[in-house]
Amino acid sequence: MERRVFIAVLLSFVVLYTYQTYFTPPPAPPGKAPAASSASPASSSSGGSAPAAAAMPAPAASAPAVAEPEAVALLGDSQSREITVETPTARIVFSNRGAQVLHWQLKKYRDTASELVDLVPSDVPGTEPHPFSLQAENPRDSARLNTALYRVTGDTNGVFDVTKAKDPLVFEFQDENGLAARKEFRFDATSYTLTATISARRGTSPLNPAIQWGPGLGDKGAASGGGSIFTGNAVAPPRVLLHRGGKVERLTPDKAAEAPVQQGPFRFIGVDDHYFVAFVVNDLNGSAEFKPLTLPGDNKTQRRLLAYTLKPAAPAQAIRFYVGPKQFDELQRLGPDYVRAIDFGTFAWLVVPLLGTLKWLYRFTGNYGWSIILLTIIINLVMFPLRHKSSVSMRKLQAVQPQMKAIQDRYSHLKMTDPGRQKMQEEVSALYKEKGVNPAGGCVPMLITLPVLWAFYSLLSQSVELRGAPFAAWIHDLSGSDPYFVLPALMGLTMFWQQKVTPTSADPAQQRVMMVMPVMFTAMMAFSASGVVLYWFVSQVWAIGQQYLTNWIVGPLPTLAKPPAPAARRAK
Repeated sequence: MERRVFIAVLLSFVVLYTYQTYFTPPPAPPGKAPAASSASPASSSSGGSAPAAAAMPAPAASAPAVAEPEAVALLGDSQSREITVETPTARIVFSNRGAQVLHWQLKKYRDTASELVDLVPSDVPGTEPHPFSLQAENPRDSARLNTALYRVTGDTNGVFDVTKAKDPLVFEFQDENGLAARKEFRFDATSYTLTATISARRGTSPLNPAIQWGPGLGDKGAASGGGSIFTGNAVAPPRVLLHRGGKVERLTPDKAAEAPVQQGPFRFIGVDDHYFVAFVVNDLNGSAEFKPLTLPGDNKTQRRLLAYTLKPAAPAQAIRFYVGPKQFDELQRLGPDYVRAIDFGTFAWLVVPLLGTLKWLYRFTGNYGWSIILLTIIINLVMFPLRHKSSVSMRKLQAVQPQMKAIQDRYSHLKMTDPGRQKMQEEVSALYKEKGVNPAGGCVPMLITLPVLWAFYSLLSQSVELRGAPFAAWIHDLSGSDPYFVLPALMGLTMFWQQKVTPTSADPAQQRVMMVMPVMFTAMMAFSASGVVLYWFVSQVWAIGQQYLTNWIVGPLPTLAKPPAPAARRAK
């Protein structure tokens, strides 16, 4: 019995000794942080003479993770709160936790639910960063800077009114470990720009953290724009937008995933969608990294977003951001290069005066639908002489079609490589000269008008001015498609009508092909912006009226004697 008691006492002593040695943390030496007393596991097994503190197994990676959250904030706030920045154009909501942006609402634009457009998505995972988050080289520093409560100066009871404030909005934080950060924001009361000056340090050493702009751009309502002839009603995903080396580059999320890091210097860089943009608008030397994000959902609800991280080459430099609509006048105030953020295409040089004219007409009509109609009429009046000349040439060409076909029939038995074909070309040229027909006369004037037509199409499909602009009756948004497809149907009918009254060749196969065009265009334009379809419909109505006028001026086609058949000529 005594032996069993002795063994039990001995085992109890071993258990207590083992627990105290391996599981109980040693007391910290006076005047030192607890992390300073850690030792490697190897020293605990080297011998019984080692002190208990040295035998404590504490992995090096876990010590800072435990010590960092316990660091006392020397400069900060005691509780989380929000600060609302009010500008004439935007309402921006900051949180003092991490000094990050929670909402970026535009006061002049509304989404499909009639709420203010918010360019900071509300449905992204909580692990994704918000605008103006910081990314330091040490992940623990990043986590601390983005979760700490910052002290805020410049606001009044949580509101920062840009029109009344004299000083900037400032967020500051510092803890007892020497980690500190300062974010200063200066807002422009007359535009969509702000200037951010961000710095961070540990002790006296600057950290130069990267500035993160979380996934964007905006909720689905911010990107709505009526689709296009290629995408239908689907919302196009945001793109990387940058100006480098005098050229503007636009990268889809897939292209951004292939080359996520872009090196500067940049004239501007950021992310845009169809109508809005969030980008840096002062010269920036450094790099930027882009990260695509796909939100779950079916084909209709699934969305793709883009997040980017700026890494300035120099620490604590003032960086100017533009966050708002791709409105020509607003971007032009920043400088001539910034209007290139709007994708007006090849004929951008022609779109600019057309846009100015459209906005000038809007001052009188107060309705962009009527402004489009008036501008369409003005454009067609300017192009009237060219179209008239083209119609006259086509009428003359149509008049000589029977004679030209007779010439072609006489040489139809010859192969295309036969030298005798040269004789046929000489006879056709002589016929054109005799009748005063220029075979290119019907095409060249129309080709000259194409840049104007394409420029006007680019204007209507890209201009944010048409977003949410009503016209009349059921057309409540000229940037969206016609909900009842009335305008596309009318456009298709007018195209068919125009094909019937326009002079064409006598070739039945070519005529059948031309009759298919109205059906194809109607299907292509069914989901296009109503403003584009309205313009096309008015243009077709004008073309029909002009063709009838040309036919009246030129008169009916001359009745030509049918050339004798080859057999009859031989009989003579």
